Amino acid sequence: MLLELRAENYIVVDNVTVAFGPGLNLLTGETGAGKSILIDALALLLGEKASTEIVRHGAERALVACVFEATPGALEILDANGLDAVGEEIILRREITSGGKARVFVNNQPATVSVLRALAPELALVHAQSDSLGAFDQAQQRSLLDRSAGIFSEPVSAAYAAWSNLRGKLAALQSDEQDRLRMADLWRFQAREIDQAQLIPGEEETLTAEKRVLANAEKLYAAAMGVHDVLYESATSAEVALRAGLKQMEELLRYDSRWEEAVQQLTAARATVGDLAEQAREFAEKIQASPERLEEIEDRLAMLDRLKRKYGANVSEVIAYGEQVRGKLDEIENRDQLLADLMAQLAEAANGYKIVAEALTAARSAAAKRLTKRAETEINQLAMKARFQIEVTAQREESAWTGHGWDSIETRIATNPGEPLKALDKIASGGEMSRVLLALKVSVEESANASAKGKKTQLPRTLVFDEIDIGIGGSAAEAVGQKLKTLARGQQVLCITHLPQIAAFADQHYRIEKQEHGGRTKTSVLHLSSEQRRQEIARMLSGAKVTETSLKHADQMLKSSAQ
Repeated sequence: MLLELRAENYIVVDNVTVAFGPGLNLLTGETGAGKSILIDALALLLGEKASTEIVRHGAERALVACVFEATPGALEILDANGLDAVGEEIILRREITSGGKARVFVNNQPATVSVLRALAPELALVHAQSDSLGAFDQAQQRSLLDRSAGIFSEPVSAAYAAWSNLRGKLAALQSDEQDRLRMADLWRFQAREIDQAQLIPGEEETLTAEKRVLANAEKLYAAAMGVHDVLYESATSAEVALRAGLKQMEELLRYDSRWEEAVQQLTAARATVGDLAEQAREFAEKIQASPERLEEIEDRLAMLDRLKRKYGANVSEVIAYGEQVRGKLDEIENRDQLLADLMAQLAEAANGYKIVAEALTAARSAAAKRLTKRAETEINQLAMKARFQIEVTAQREESAWTGHGWDSIETRIATNPGEPLKALDKIASGGEMSRVLLALKVSVEESANASAKGKKTQLPRTLVFDEIDIGIGGSAAEAVGQKLKTLARGQQVLCITHLPQIAAFADQHYRIEKQEHGGRTKTSVLHLSSEQRRQEIARMLSGAKVTETSLKHADQMLKSSAQ
């Protein structure tokens, strides 16, 4: 939902901030007051092309900004573009200078117009007179049709992903034969070099430790024997001192039992010293100064270093790389079998896609018939005499396969008797386009609610209709107002209107005014109270002068719209 829209130094707008609410938000005002300016400002924030002409005369820059409630899809788009979310809201801002420079911000972070355009379908759909934004493209038509019948394309999406993945693998395997053979020679050399090394995980650490011992054999022998001598062998060794001390302590124990634990501790210390001395002696006896073994270890470590520089940071990574290239060689050597297997898998995946895509086409075709009938009825209640058709065409060639299926959805209409059906987005009249889309949206919502068996479903987007009432009046205008009200029960709707019959249905009513101050024209927006709404609808009925009769008519309209 659109929560707030702000414009500063924008065309004839000095500084305006409008807070919108849920349901049906209607904007009224005199012709030329600047109602469409607000819609154009919103269009800029949804990626419409900007121009320096929008900068108010005499100002250095124009600024437009808005706040939307966040949707899961919009948050995914932010994440994909490296932009942070800010709570449950999305803040969009554009600045255009009189010199032509422009900046875009999303949640106060620098962004691009392409990000705004990516966010637009998730946040709002604008049906303006020019209708250059939010064009009624294939994605829009498919989305509306699927929504009307509660159709989900996830099985097709999964089948397409599986088929596409296998097709990519097959294409990679069938790539340039010369490159593959050249790489095979390299992989064979690498695998042979690694295999010949007969690597053992952890051997580098073991060899490095042994090298330190061999390189310092004399020092280690002297140190180990010195430990044995100091602890056990010499006349002044620790063992001699402990034995003498133990003898004296045992003498104390003969007269005082409190020395029993001390005697045990000293006995244990003497045993520990003896064990350590013996370990030192055994270590010294095993030390062998072998220049040959030292040279052998140094050569082995040098070879390991050379392999690590080429294939990995350690021996384990080198071993893993060898296994990897052997796997690649196996693929090449078994290429024919792999090709046959992949082609069989691809054919199976293609058949799987065809099955779910056909089912999706059937569901959409049935839904199109139901929606066509309902939408045509709705359209002809809006002062039109039209024939309407939604056609689903299955494009079964592989080039047309997508994660949404292979269907082409075409919405066609003939707005006058005797005319052929034409694509909906080719309709010349902007007012007709808006009314048809309004009728279609209402039909979709009613069909969606019916297919959901009474469960309310909602679209997160804000729908905007500009000048939807062109060329209608009387009962047709009231029908448009009723349909807008119906649509607004499930999602936020913004609409500009000149007709009191439509304005009476508003949940939120705003009056756009153009005033002159100090020789400059300024546009302002007023959120109307109940009494102000009554006065505004009476003005729309009678013109500049509000009469008692027009007030009574306004009261009747407001009363009727509330029923």
